[in-house]
Amino acid sequence: MNRQGTDVKQGSTAIVGEKAGRRRLPPWLRVNLSAGEAKRRFNGTQAAVVGNQLHTVCEEARCPNIHDCWGRGTATFMIAGKECTRGCRFCAVETLRTPPALDADEPSHLAAAVERMGLDHAVVTVVNRDDLPDGGADHYKRCIEAVHDRLPDVTLELLSSDLAGNEDALSHLLDGIPLDVFAHNVECVPRLDRQVRDPRASFSLSLAVLAGSKRRRPELLTKSSLMIGLGETDGEVTEAMMRLREVDVDLLTLGQYVAPGGRHLPVDRYVPPAQFDAWDEEARALGFKAVASGPLVRSSYRAGLLLGEARTGKRLMGGPTAVEMPLASDEAGTSVCCGTASAGQDVAVQAEALMESALLMTKRDK
Repeated sequence: MNRQGTDVKQGSTAIVGEKAGRRRLPPWLRVNLSAGEAKRRFNGTQAAVVGNQLHTVCEEARCPNIHDCWGRGTATFMIAGKECTRGCRFCAVETLRTPPALDADEPSHLAAAVERMGLDHAVVTVVNRDDLPDGGADHYKRCIEAVHDRLPDVTLELLSSDLAGNEDALSHLLDGIPLDVFAHNVECVPRLDRQVRDPRASFSLSLAVLAGSKRRRPELLTKSSLMIGLGETDGEVTEAMMRLREVDVDLLTLGQYVAPGGRHLPVDRYVPPAQFDAWDEEARALGFKAVASGPLVRSSYRAGLLLGEARTGKRLMGGPTAVEMPLASDEAGTSVCCGTASAGQDVAVQAEALMESALLMTKRDK
């Protein structure tokens, strides 16, 4: 039973819903709870994370896809702590002006977890560390290098912060780093920056980071993500996609914003799957090499498949809003591809049923 007293059974479908007193979400926002083999793999993923004293964006950002991804043996790792120095109004991750010191053993713990999970593709996301002179760039780099040194055949994706616009830090981070995808999220359309993001962040700064990464490492695929439902218009979504293509961003994800709690920004609208389908086709026509667009899509969702699309030119996701795929397609030894529409984003005021198992997880001390 969940905290509202609703009976929840393994293998059932839960609507990603809001707490009492708020309107329920539309029926297309549904997720499947783990059962059978998926439940076993969910537990194995949890053990790999807890056993290596790691954090995941799946937990800290309350991602609604946690049962889907953890049930496939996948997770998106969040490094540099579980507190962020910024206070974006969509975000469920805790904000601290001065978070605890970085864990020097985190790179080796991360590599061990990726090895234990038998991954082909790993996604590593970060919290902002404005308290550090380099914004955390050197630590991010050492974490990626540790995984590569231990597992040179694993493809790697980094969902980076903006490093406070520090060009030297970005150069250091990208110099020789063994990455396949460099991701940084613009989060929302430019007009909404001030009401959605921390004052230190902006669409223009995010574009500069993406452009700078492509300029320094033109062979790297770049990636970004937009949340939908914050007050933007359809036309502004199109304009934002066009501006991302102007700086040669290769991969794009679009997903529905759902407020994580009462103190966060309210949802302006719930966009039906058909509109996400339309944006998917529009984005591909603009030149994005791979696109994931749907109500439950998050920035690291099925990331390995998105990388495969970009490299092969074949649509491997099945369809723009197809979020249900057979477990057999993601057996152990595939990709880490859970995640949210941003590094440490929102996504879930979500049915207590969905999050019950995640909320009961043992808290880890660094």
